[in-house]
Amino acid sequence: MNGTAQIGVTGLAVMGRNLARNFARNGLTVAVHNRTAARTRALVEEFGGEGAFVAAESAQDFVAALERPRRLVIMVKAGDATDAVIDEFAPLLDEGDVIIDGGNAHFEDTRRRERRLRERGIHFVGVGISGGEEGALHGPSIMPGGSAESYASLGPLLERIAATAPDGTPCVTHVGPDGAGHFVKMVHNGIEYADMQLIAEAYHLLRAVAGYSPARIAETFRTWNTGRLDSYLIEITAEVLAQVDAATGLPFVDVVADRAEQKGTGRWTVQIALDLGVPVSGIAEAVFARSLSGHAALREASRGLPGPSAEPLGEEEADRFAARVEQALYASKIVSYTQGFHQVQAGSEAHGWGVDSGAVASLWRAGCIIRAAFLDRIRGAFEAQPDLPSLLSDKQFAEEIGAAQDDWREVVAAAARKGVPTPGFSAALAYYDALRSERLPAALTQGQRDFFGAHTYRRTDREGAFHTLWGGDRSEIAAD
Repeated sequence: MNGTAQIGVTGLAVMGRNLARNFARNGLTVAVHNRTAARTRALVEEFGGEGAFVAAESAQDFVAALERPRRLVIMVKAGDATDAVIDEFAPLLDEGDVIIDGGNAHFEDTRRRERRLRERGIHFVGVGISGGEEGALHGPSIMPGGSAESYASLGPLLERIAATAPDGTPCVTHVGPDGAGHFVKMVHNGIEYADMQLIAEAYHLLRAVAGYSPARIAETFRTWNTGRLDSYLIEITAEVLAQVDAATGLPFVDVVADRAEQKGTGRWTVQIALDLGVPVSGIAEAVFARSLSGHAALREASRGLPGPSAEPLGEEEADRFAARVEQALYASKIVSYTQGFHQVQAGSEAHGWGVDSGAVASLWRAGCIIRAAFLDRIRGAFEAQPDLPSLLSDKQFAEEIGAAQDDWREVVAAAARKGVPTPGFSAALAYYDALRSERLPAALTQGQRDFFGAHTYRRTDREGAFHTLWGGDRSEIAAD
């Protein structure tokens, strides 16, 4: 017997519960299920007035409640828990049914699951969902992979619940086959790491060098959020910095332990970038900065190391410095997005996904954590030139970063002089300078590799690989 629910959600922790409510609020009948039946009943009792829910206490009842083709969303912890849920439900499904994984799964796990279920005629769709619990309820950015056939069935439902960009476009698109959706979500999170690190460095500089208080920095960020830095992360940064701790009366940021945690997607981004040979130095430095912050014993043992004095600047000079920090932050953010989109392009090419970078920029314009006003311009850049090799190749972005570079360099230099760590700003500037350099010292590196390991090298004046007989007469031989 065919069920009545257009979609089902199993796994009703905060994200799953809010996603189910979002579907129901948008006119869909939603089957809901949880390993603990009490949680299923609690959702319907508390939020049943928001829409049509069908509560199911068993896997069999849950599947029976779904209309065909069945669309079943899994919202459980990534890893073994996801495999366990798939193993529980797959035997109950028929050809053409769709299992959707909305967690932060590793894209290779998604590819493995998609292959296995495809053999049984079941579609498996890895969906990246960004926006946190509020986004899940009010409209997230959604990055689905899987087959085109599965998206034809699932896409219209996702469009109902997705965030809407300023031009009215739902922030969801079919990213590409098998693991493409989770890959793009992974890179999104990597960019998020870099973005947050850059913002933190801007705060640190304004406080340690300019001498601003957290409240004043909050106002500075609010001002920046009215211009080209307009973004969700800049917006919430101002709110966090303006917060006063009720227990102590101190700025909230001063009572929070300075040890940043991570769940792994940023680390995956860097690991996969290394596998692809893609330089994502800004994301890597952000991951390492979080790691370093957590090594409390190492930091404590290093407290006495000598460093420069860090006397705050005078009022007028501090304001000029703050303006330079804004330039450095903007330029560094462009580099972070440049690196992220490069990784998306490289992953797409390596796996044959055909990911549209302009479409990715479009679906990140609302709902997600890295949503920012300039993503619309990134979308436009890729739409105007689909084979754009780098955002820094776009004329407008190149002009802006060129105009910012003097201030950017001054900020990085001032940070070094004052002993304020800026791994994100510094790595972004080094990346920019490396790209624009006519010659890199890699020629020397390759010469060293040939000397100690006979790894060969290529010449600038003729084709082929060569080796110098370093231990002999130092003549050169062809190595092809």
